[in-house]
Amino acid sequence: MKIIRKILGIIILLLDKLTSPRPEKISDVQRQRIIEKTQNLELFEFNACPFCVKVRRHMKKHNISIPLRDAKNDQQFREELANGGGKIKVPCLKISVNGEERWLYESDEIINYFEQNVLLG
Repeated sequence: MKIIRKILGIIILLLDKLTSPRPEKISDVQRQRIIEKTQNLELFEFNACPFCVKVRRHMKKHNISIPLRDAKNDQQFREELANGGGKIKVPCLKISVNGEERWLYESDEIINYFEQNVLLG
């Protein structure tokens, strides 16, 4: 099963690389607004997870750049995800506001958060 997962992971990453979206052209003002609205965000992920790839592709297309936390290969991030979010499930968006943390799971919910709070808000 590990071999199959590894092969599928390689295929997912290769297809992502070959079909990666181009970032939309935006103004410097828009870029600065996105940077300001994403300062409190981190994405916990596994590199070859198809749902994580979906979120990263959306981020790239919309010029969203936030820290990516490899919860598969980095024990510190894995523990932070387990302790803060309550489970090791990716993708997971950590939202830190006024000293409080919110952990948002599910790729569609994360993309919706970006749409509503970063791109529109």
